[in-house]
Amino acid sequence: MSHKQQFGSRIGLIAATVGSAVGLGNVWRFPAEAQAGGGAAFLLIYILCILLLGIPVMLAEFSLGRAGGTDAIGAFRNLSRKSHWWIVGAAAILTSYLILCFYMVVAGWTFEYMWQSVTGYLYTPVETGGNYGMQFSARMHEFIQDDTAPLINTYIMILLNLGILIGGVRKGIERLSNILMPVLFILLVIFCGVSLSLPRAEEGLAFFLRPDLSHITPGVCLNALGQAFFSLSLGMGILITYSAYYPRTTNLTRTAVTVSLLDLLVAVMMGIIIFPAIKSFGMEDHSLAGPTLVFVTLPEVFARMGNAPLWSGLFFLLLTVAALTSTISIAEVSVKFIQDRFSMSRIKSCLIVILPLFVLSALCSLSQGSLSHVTIFGLNIFDFLDNLTSNIMLPAGSLLLCIYMGWYVPKNLLISELGNYGTIQSRMPALIRFIIRYLAPVLIACVLITPLL
Repeated sequence: MSHKQQFGSRIGLIAATVGSAVGLGNVWRFPAEAQAGGGAAFLLIYILCILLLGIPVMLAEFSLGRAGGTDAIGAFRNLSRKSHWWIVGAAAILTSYLILCFYMVVAGWTFEYMWQSVTGYLYTPVETGGNYGMQFSARMHEFIQDDTAPLINTYIMILLNLGILIGGVRKGIERLSNILMPVLFILLVIFCGVSLSLPRAEEGLAFFLRPDLSHITPGVCLNALGQAFFSLSLGMGILITYSAYYPRTTNLTRTAVTVSLLDLLVAVMMGIIIFPAIKSFGMEDHSLAGPTLVFVTLPEVFARMGNAPLWSGLFFLLLTVAALTSTISIAEVSVKFIQDRFSMSRIKSCLIVILPLFVLSALCSLSQGSLSHVTIFGLNIFDFLDNLTSNIMLPAGSLLLCIYMGWYVPKNLLISELGNYGTIQSRMPALIRFIIRYLAPVLIACVLITPLL
């Protein structure tokens, strides 16, 4: 049975969990949110959200997952057999799978851009009416709106995920994480060094690291909280699933702090990479929104640096690594559900989860091109799933989890799990329970209702 599987080492456990959190959200969502929120002002609130709310909610998921010892639905059922709280676990699994559908497409984009960088094709001229500033915008639209190339790259990423997931927890997820996470941090360090060596880099650093408290508004605070939850992969069942693989000797508090700080480190390093480079080349007015930042603004920065294919290739390798570790962890939520609920083999469970993506992710990919006319509430399929999961399902799932862990489960559950069944003496469980019961639900509810105001 899958519930007997465990991570083989503390390093592997940390690498896999960090890999689940460090993903595309840190690379393209964080810089955009930071710029809109005043740079360092947003960063300050973001750090507070990670420390005061992100870690406690992560500990709630860890405690639920290890105590439940199975998939996201089974964890609720094992702890509350005669209740309907398992629906929260089911919602988390659904959320993760919907995210997986369009995340595979973005992962395919990053893989294609890595290939275009290595071959130099990304930097070949595009007919833009003589406006070089439109070079990479035209290149992005040429690729994304095509039906064939994005689909092929999406399928490549799906097959990579399938092969790794079939390998299981230790031979697949843990082994890959032990290799890819060091690679990711090495690449981040290289790019930080390059960015800090650029002219006017200190001006970009000042924007990102020197807070102007006048930029702190309720909207900035709520956006920072939403980004903290998104970047830590809260509310989508990943941490519940992964913590079911934790040995009973794992110090959950130390693990949560380590994972959160490493995730925060990646976000800060991305800011150190992005803002000095943007400032150095006078591109402050360029849009840093999602795809535009990654596929338009940054290639233009690389083009102005010299050795563009090299730097661009390394960056998109970094992004592909982040995308791969994220998609694997998201897919594992559904794989474990199939494996545990229906007592299926690992291979069959992986096939049941992955094979439908060849259709569902294809619909997301084609919605950027030939199916762009198909809309849901005025949005194409890709954008609809992105908005639905990010703005509604993730915060709603986190809210319900906090209510469950704060008010419904026995009081001694957190004490037992965070104290490793009496082997660790700490006053932390009381503080964590207070935050989960009162503070976190109120702030998450504010995030949920803000778009409606």
